[in-house]
Amino acid sequence: MASVQIRGIKKQFGSTQVIRGVDIEIEDGQFAVLVGPSGCGKSTLLRMLAGLEEITEGEISIGGTVVNNVQPKDRDIAMVFQNYALYPHMTVNDNMAFSLMLAKKDKSFIQQQVKKAAEILGLTNLLERYPRQLSGGQRQRVAMGRAIVRDPQVFLFDEPLSNLDAKLRVQMRTEIKELHQRLKTTSVYVTHDQIEAMTMADQIVVMRDGLVEQRGRPLELYDRPANIFVAGFIGSPAMNFIPATLRRNADKAEVEFADGTRLPAPYAHRGLDGIDGQRVVYGVRPEHLSIGPAGSGMSTKVVVVEPTGADTEVYARFNDTSLTSIFRERHNFGAGDTIDLVPEHGSTHLFDADSGKTLAHG
Repeated sequence: MASVQIRGIKKQFGSTQVIRGVDIEIEDGQFAVLVGPSGCGKSTLLRMLAGLEEITEGEISIGGTVVNNVQPKDRDIAMVFQNYALYPHMTVNDNMAFSLMLAKKDKSFIQQQVKKAAEILGLTNLLERYPRQLSGGQRQRVAMGRAIVRDPQVFLFDEPLSNLDAKLRVQMRTEIKELHQRLKTTSVYVTHDQIEAMTMADQIVVMRDGLVEQRGRPLELYDRPANIFVAGFIGSPAMNFIPATLRRNADKAEVEFADGTRLPAPYAHRGLDGIDGQRVVYGVRPEHLSIGPAGSGMSTKVVVVEPTGADTEVYARFNDTSLTSIFRERHNFGAGDTIDLVPEHGSTHLFDADSGKTLAHG
């Protein structure tokens, strides 16, 4: 196992700058997830870590050794790809053993490694099958097994679950997390799915336009996002954002909405950035809204009610803004009804409307 340091990394393709200065520290044994929208640079960063892309500027270290000029095969990493990349003419056993055969390892050692990986991944009864005889989930396990037999310092995962159906994705992300807890190998995982990031990561790195917006533990990013982008990207359904104006005097701070409704500003009693009259964005997550009596919160008009069994999702409009709320309990209202949504004050957020940066968390 080994720690990974990414310092001042930049990457250009011609005149196009894809990575614009990234610094990330990944501790020994940590499961780090790079997450962000398509085109943010996360896969390019992973490929530079693997040695498949040259670094324009900066430094990457694995286990304390700078690997900028080290060939991929000599970096002691193993990569699991999105498309499995299995050899169709080889059995599961031979696919898993192939890299060790190329390295001219002893046959008994190779079979010992394959047997151990197969037992970990539940592939023991499938070793003589060919990829065409396997399901998508089984093929992904074989791809993971091929990485495990190498016993690398670092595992790299490049959106390994994106080709699987929704149910299998849930199952496989649990298996990957369980595998990491068993092997405790440093892992870097790339995905655009924030649910995968939240459920699997020790550390999440949120990227946008070639830069790191914020990194930290999943619940840290969920509870204390640094800006509107992170707040909207982490969490499903996404956080509600409502345009407002900050109103404050010597002993009081509130947010005022377009219809004149006022609510307490987050952290008003402990200090709050921003000045009176400043344009702000008030943020509240769907699960932090409850129904109150008339005049107690935001008067909204119900648009759609979606019962899912365990929860009920309600889509409503407040002024010109769409609001999503989630309730555990069941309600009798329907489309066209008016309800007052009351935010849980200790869980609200406030952002500057121009920069998008946070002003306070509840």
